[in-house]
Amino acid sequence: MKLSQFKFNLPEELIAKYPSHHRDESRLLVVHKKSNELEHKVFKDVLDYFNPKDFFIFNNTKVFPAKLFGNKEKTGAKIEVFLLRELNPEQHLWDVLVNPARKIRIGNKLYFGDNEELVAEVIDNTTSRGRTLRFLYDGPYDEFKKQLFQIGETPIPEYMERGAEPEDFERYQNIFAEKEGAVVAPAAGLHFSRELMKRMQLKDIEYGFLTLHNGLGAYRMIDVEDLSKHKMESEQIIITEELCERVNKAYDEGHNICAVGTSVLRTIETTVSTDGHLKPREGWTNKFIFPPYDFTLTKSLITNFHLPYSTLLMMTCAFGGYEKIMEVYDIAVKEKYRFGAYGDAMLIID
Repeated sequence: MKLSQFKFNLPEELIAKYPSHHRDESRLLVVHKKSNELEHKVFKDVLDYFNPKDFFIFNNTKVFPAKLFGNKEKTGAKIEVFLLRELNPEQHLWDVLVNPARKIRIGNKLYFGDNEELVAEVIDNTTSRGRTLRFLYDGPYDEFKKQLFQIGETPIPEYMERGAEPEDFERYQNIFAEKEGAVVAPAAGLHFSRELMKRMQLKDIEYGFLTLHNGLGAYRMIDVEDLSKHKMESEQIIITEELCERVNKAYDEGHNICAVGTSVLRTIETTVSTDGHLKPREGWTNKFIFPPYDFTLTKSLITNFHLPYSTLLMMTCAFGGYEKIMEVYDIAVKEKYRFGAYGDAMLIID
């Protein structure tokens, strides 16, 4: 497959800049793979397509306030810092992106907070844009982390073309988010409300959680035409023994296994065996899924509408079939579905 095959015309007004009023009231486009039937629904209708003992797998990663705005020492130049991951808690070392990167050198100090109460020193240039920062803080680690996150801002995607607002702190987060470490929210899970989760229980639909700490890698522009030459950045994953036992039991009994989001799909495919069984894993994945691709364990997928050329669109096409999904996307544009993390959803099912 070629990068250019994932181009489509997306009017800017269809990119959702704000979430729907209620989590489960966004639109839902249901794609039936075998019959090619399409249905236009509301997201809260999603459970109509599942039976008791079917199994939903969610990503319980938690987004942390990763955007910091500070000033450079001496010049006072405004600097934006995007926290990517914590490298060493004891030394307060973080892997970060800095903008504008050209203004920052090793040894520079950066000041954050209204009263410049938090100071960081640039100690390494890791990539053309990346840096390693050491935060200079003498107090207890818990106090440092609390102060760092109080200063930070919710890292909503750049394509929303706006700053984070108070509402984003709660809405750009799944209600079941638990394991802190993501800088990008698993968007498919944003549609699930507490009422919808309660209805799942009442219908006896099973669910469980794995963890993939979503980084920026899946959202960076691909710079090669031949997709086989693209390398994904590694992201941390955790799949517990308990989840595997429950999922494999449901699979062996013939129930529908639904991946809620492409991050879940990637994590499953990182460890699934050839006989369709999920295996426990704690480590990293850089798996890149694009068409053609054979899935064994996962029978249905809930995902948002993704932007052109994105790896998320490629994964969706791998699951639903390239021609079918690109055709569906054309229909979604005509029907004015909303795209992006705060946009509408699609259910791909047999």
